[in-house]
Amino acid sequence: MGVTYKYFGAPDGATAARVPISMRPEELGGDELGMNGMFTKIKPETMAAMVLTGIEGVPLSKVPPLELVVLHPDYAVVKLPMTVVDPLRDIGEEAVGAAAFIWSTVPDRGGPRDAFNVYQLLHEWQDFSHRLHEAGHQPYCLVWP
Repeated sequence: MGVTYKYFGAPDGATAARVPISMRPEELGGDELGMNGMFTKIKPETMAAMVLTGIEGVPLSKVPPLELVVLHPDYAVVKLPMTVVDPLRDIGEEAVGAAAFIWSTVPDRGGPRDAFNVYQLLHEWQDFSHRLHEAGHQPYCLVWP
């Protein structure tokens, strides 16, 4: 049984904690689980490490932990550090390519290994970062089996 991750933006932890309960984006007023969210099989801690290691040069052992917002028997919501999405807004094509290559060579880590797949994923996250910034939201992830 696989786990699905839904990344979304919310203005604060209280709103993010309500998302799985309501599941209605129109109630929440923006990106939350709406068209601008992202479904993926990539773990939030892997995504955080990929950005911070590849772009910011943070050693894998120094990547900050995720913040648990709500834990329920059927799902969990975690908050990603803003340092995971902020650096993506201001980098160009060369930096995305370099980050993808760097991540593809990091030993002892999970997640995609192919540099092109990482490159595509970072571009998706770059778009996600712009949407979050425009909405004034923070990044969250809904995790459920």
